[in-house]
Amino acid sequence: MGHTITAKTPGVFYRKPSPDAEPYVADGATVAEGDVIGLIEVMKTYREVKADAAGTVATWHVDDEDEVSIGQELVELDT
Repeated sequence: MGHTITAKTPGVFYRKPSPDAEPYVADGATVAEGDVIGLIEVMKTYREVKADAAGTVATWHVDDEDEVSIGQELVELDT
């Protein structure tokens, strides 16, 4: 069974804390509820995107530095 994590705010989505860093969550990694999976930048303010369920990363629906809107699917977890 799957669970989709969506954007709670519009902005630019980042999978990494900085351009030269590793992603918060690798493809196929297991996350716990509350783990940071990325950031959304809105007007130079960064908001953490946290997993709202536990599971394994199955599919990313956005790439690093993609613009996202409220409710847009970010990642699908296998729960």
